[in-house]
Amino acid sequence: MSEPRSILIVDDDARLCRALARYLRQESFRVETAQSAEQMRQALTGMPPDLVILDLMLPDEDGFNLARELRATSDSAIVMLTGKADTVDKVVGLELGADDYITKPFEPRELLARVRSVLRRVSSRESDRPVGSIVRFGGWRLDLTAYELTDPEGRPVNLTAHEFKLLTALIEHHHQVVTRSEVLNLFTHREWTPYDRSVDVLVAKLRKKLGEDSQQASLIKTIRGVGYMLTATVDFHS
Repeated sequence: MSEPRSILIVDDDARLCRALARYLRQESFRVETAQSAEQMRQALTGMPPDLVILDLMLPDEDGFNLARELRATSDSAIVMLTGKADTVDKVVGLELGADDYITKPFEPRELLARVRSVLRRVSSRESDRPVGSIVRFGGWRLDLTAYELTDPEGRPVNLTAHEFKLLTALIEHHHQVVTRSEVLNLFTHREWTPYDRSVDVLVAKLRKKLGEDSQQASLIKTIRGVGYMLTATVDFHS
């Protein structure tokens, strides 16, 4: 029998923590709780959990900073909890590396579905990624195992977790259109709507890091009304 997946709930609402922990344990997860940034760091001193449910509004530290710290120090998936329906907050959270978000108030069953979806996606990405794979495109070099992007002059370029996922998806489907819904589904497992600008914001940030504000030809082509396509020739090396 496989080991139960582990979850850390970080929320200053003790009542919510207890209720969610009880519910998720009934669904066969191992669950710990923390009600502050300090308690979160203490909980992370051992084996990192498979997933962290992180409230953005903590009493002692900003949740966005904690998400950035989590992404830099662990491979734990992140589901953010927010009391705001603000698209900007959601985009910022996803840009910092969150795998999904959910707006309060929510039904425990919805959170459970999102947690399971995120864990499936993370497991799928880990099992499908070739070991030692190097990708070259348009003079650029991407190391899929080291998560490192190098520009044509050999300089490293820092990517957020979501920029890396987007670039990887475009590479895997090079010369094919990747729709906005497919891009959004990489991170939130939901459909894109015409009023959702999060995908466009993410693509714009990746384009800038690929130097597309310079004179070089665009590597990422917009297919109007549909999505995006990587136009460069892609070479895979073990």
